[in-house]
Amino acid sequence: MKIDESLLRKLLDAPRDDTVLLLVEGRAQVVEQSALDSDQWHGAAVLLSRAELVERLGTSSPTGEDVARLAASLQDAVDKLGA
Repeated sequence: MKIDESLLRKLLDAPRDDTVLLLVEGRAQVVEQSALDSDQWHGAAVLLSRAELVERLGTSSPTGEDVARLAASLQDAVDKLGA
C-alpha cells in the first residue's frame, strides 16, 4: 500500500468534502463516507476526509510539492503503525 501524491489528488478532486482516504486490507482507497457502511469496507480505518486534507494543506489547489510532502508524512505514519 502506497500513499502518494496521486492518491491525495484523487481525494482533493472528489466532489464531496466527506469523501475519505481509508486503509483496508493493506491498501489505501478513496471512497465516499456513505459507502463505509457496506461490507466491502468493513474494518477499514479512515485516515482523513477531503475537508481535513484541504484544511491541512490550507487550500484546495495546493502545489505538487505540498501534496507530495503530506503524502510522505502520511505514508510514514502508516508505516510506523505497521499497517
